[in-house]
Amino acid sequence: MDNMCEELHFVFFKLKRFYFPFEVSQIPSNGIYILFERGEQAHGVDRIVRIGTHTGKNQLCSRLKQHFEIENKDRSIFRKNIGRALLNQNKDPFLEQWNWDLTTRKNKEIYGSLVDLGKLKRIEQEVSRYIQKSFSFVVFAVQQKEKRLSFESKIISTVSQCAECYPSSSWLGLSSPNLKIRNSGLWQVNELHKKPLSETELIEIKQFLR
Repeated sequence: MDNMCEELHFVFFKLKRFYFPFEVSQIPSNGIYILFERGEQAHGVDRIVRIGTHTGKNQLCSRLKQHFEIENKDRSIFRKNIGRALLNQNKDPFLEQWNWDLTTRKNKEIYGSLVDLGKLKRIEQEVSRYIQKSFSFVVFAVQQKEKRLSFESKIISTVSQCAECYPSSSWLGLSSPNLKIRNSGLWQVNELHKKPLSETELIEIKQFLR
């Protein structure tokens, strides 16, 4: 498992790296993104801290924008988790309001008049600053939705189950209120303990990178 994870790190580390602001014309329409975070290392290279994809057709760039640019934590669980960690780190009681999902009409009716919109905007801006300054990523094209989702799940499981991939003592995720994030060292809570990549699937991923 550790050797497989090490190989993944080396393979992705060699790909073209994107930083904010990124050129959208260089992002494939469909594919998988691999996030790295400043200060995090594993296997002698930058440590993978999140793996993600998209379900809608031709939506990879839009998904990345939801993480990096669009200040709406209810449209990006990644943004929501970054905000949770920042708020929890500061023991800020606004964490309760940050957790409210305001995307549905019902929740807007329940929480809309209660949320501090000024504070919400400030935290969204803080999350944007942190993500834009701290994260970089690589991408590779995968056109078929089922294949994207399969690769995403297995890469996540491979990295999360690696004994040599662990966060630095200063990693923001250690302030997350979510135990799965703290324990995994990844900014995600799903697919952590599913089936990892096989040797054959690793070879297949390398073929997608050509």
